[in-house]
Amino acid sequence: MKNITPQQKKFISEYLKTLDGETAAKNAGYKDKNLKQKAENLLARDYIVQELNRQLSNQIKSLRVQKGYVVKKLLQIAEFSLQEEDICDKEGNPTGKRKLRDTSAALKALDSLCKYLFQKDEDNSQLQAKIITISNLNDKKI
Repeated sequence: MKNITPQQKKFISEYLKTLDGETAAKNAGYKDKNLKQKAENLLARDYIVQELNRQLSNQIKSLRVQKGYVVKKLLQIAEFSLQEEDICDKEGNPTGKRKLRDTSAALKALDSLCKYLFQKDEDNSQLQAKIITISNLNDKKI
């Protein structure tokens, strides 16, 4: 892998803070007239992207969030969002009809959960399948 210069290291550090290439290039000390183009050129280099990914991965690992906690919270969001609630008229009186709270939030939580549970294992690039049970979820609510 090509050696990364101190200025490129600073760019990577700044980019991880701001996620803005132009700002990162400016804060890293680049003096080009078109900092946006300079940032695009830097981000097009494989060794820069690899270093960004490595540092980002290290930051994520350092959070030390338990996997069970993430799964539990995503399930809680999905289950809450799929609960039924009364539909009220303009005056706030129940109409006798019911609806799901927020199917959009439920789908987002379930999508995130699937991505989280079926992510590639970094060690062997195999898909890891995990089995979970979602309580209070039936075909009528989907």
